[in-house]
Amino acid sequence: MEQKLKTYKAFDKDLSCRGFKYEVGKEYEETGDIKACEKGFHACPYPLDVFGYYAPAGSRFCEVEQSGKIDDSESDKVCSSKIRIGAELDIRGFVKAAVSFVKERCTNECNAEPGKPATAGEYGAATAGEYGAATAGEYGAATAGEYGAATAGNSGAATAGDRGAATAGDYGAATAGEYGAATAGNYGAATAGDRGAATAGDRGAATAGNYGAATAGEYGAATAGNGGAATAGEYGAATAGYSGAATAGYSGAATAGNGGAATAGDRGAATAGNYGAATAGDRGAATARGKASTGSNGLSVARGNNVQVKGGIGAILVIAEEGEDTYDIVDWKAVLVDGEVVKADTWYRLENGELVEVD
Repeated sequence: MEQKLKTYKAFDKDLSCRGFKYEVGKEYEETGDIKACEKGFHACPYPLDVFGYYAPAGSRFCEVEQSGKIDDSESDKVCSSKIRIGAELDIRGFVKAAVSFVKERCTNECNAEPGKPATAGEYGAATAGEYGAATAGEYGAATAGEYGAATAGNSGAATAGDRGAATAGDYGAATAGEYGAATAGNYGAATAGDRGAATAGDRGAATAGNYGAATAGEYGAATAGNGGAATAGEYGAATAGYSGAATAGYSGAATAGNGGAATAGDRGAATAGNYGAATAGDRGAATARGKASTGSNGLSVARGNNVQVKGGIGAILVIAEEGEDTYDIVDWKAVLVDGEVVKADTWYRLENGELVEVD
């Protein structure tokens, strides 16, 4: 019987990998010698290992099936002659898959009575009841009940109940319930419930519920619910809900909802909703339905009612006024910040077809 492996693969935004474009539900085959890192289709048995090749921000991920000729000589990936592209997964799906991967491979299990701590060695699984604490070694899985705390080692998965705290090591996944806090190491993924806080390491992904705060390291992606705050490192992507605040580093992308504030570094992109403010650094792009600001040689675009724009030297300012009761554009203007006719770092609004300085 032909060997079939369930693995996970990352792609660019258009579902391509190294220039080859895939489609969900399709099967592909490579002929000739198959060798890891040289020829064949590559995917990772452990979901979070894909973050070592593709950053969470701007990438897409799928569950795949590998078969045919197999080369599993590499520690974190499998090369095969055949691959079938399965369902596409979001960050939450990847966290769930990572937890399942670890739990399915546990060889020892230690279950404690409610209120007591549970501890298991490497590759083990530890489970504690409500108010309990669970600790598992490397590659292990730790689960604690409500108000509990769960800690898992490198590549492990930690899950804590409502108002609990979950911590997982490098490559791990941590999930905490409402009011909880989840922390995952480098390449990890952390998910916290409503009003929780989620923190993931470099190239990790952090997701927090409503009113929560999500922080991801460089190349990471951070998502916070309505009213929350999301912060991602350089090249990362940060998304916050309505009235939230989103901050991304250099070349990153920050998006905030209505009334929110989005800030991106140099060469980054910032987008804010109605009445929001978007700020991007030099050579960046800022788009808002409120106030848009960028540094030198950037692009500031504002559209709506009584909107404002500003930029550094060399920046392009685009402002469009809509009708009071419609989204139709009634007036617009685009100018270059030259430092003389249009001043640098100065707010402008549109009045009778001309830019007017805002006091």
